[in-house]
Amino acid sequence: MKLKFLTAALAATALAFAVAPQKAEAHGPTRQKVSETIEINAPPEKVWAVVSNFQDAGWIPVVAKTEGTGGNAPGAKRTLTLKNGATVKEEVAKLQPERMTLMYRIDEVDVKVLPVTNYSSWLIVSPADDGKKSEVEWKGAFYRGYPNNDPPPELNDEAAIKAVTGLYKAGLDGLKKQIEGTN
Repeated sequence: MKLKFLTAALAATALAFAVAPQKAEAHGPTRQKVSETIEINAPPEKVWAVVSNFQDAGWIPVVAKTEGTGGNAPGAKRTLTLKNGATVKEEVAKLQPERMTLMYRIDEVDVKVLPVTNYSSWLIVSPADDGKKSEVEWKGAFYRGYPNNDPPPELNDEAAIKAVTGLYKAGLDGLKKQIEGTN
């Protein structure tokens, strides 16, 4: 009898907690996402050959030099030296040649250079116009550069989104110019 009573009491307590309204608690930043796309007048295979070469990020205008190890395989690493002298350390997380998709993450960057943390990114090449042209999508997910509440303006969500959006737009424009051979 005691066991039935105890079981019923525990069930009632659990039900009360499950249906009781819960107070929302603030808890720091939320994951941000950015996606930019460009059409390139070249077949997907030609575009993929450039995008998938993780050891050469020369098509990104802010990059002065790329040094790395491991080729393009998952685990490959590279250090981008930017034109302002800053460095960004990145690593391939996933490479899917059959889907023309490269996923990488930033292992180390000064938030003064790119105001983000926990950054991962995908470059995806798709056929457009019956395979005569390509569409390239560069998308990323990240947290702002300041992990706590009340970030300074240069490290808040808006600053992170603006910086990544600017990087993607400039990078995709640079990719298009390099592949199409325009200045």
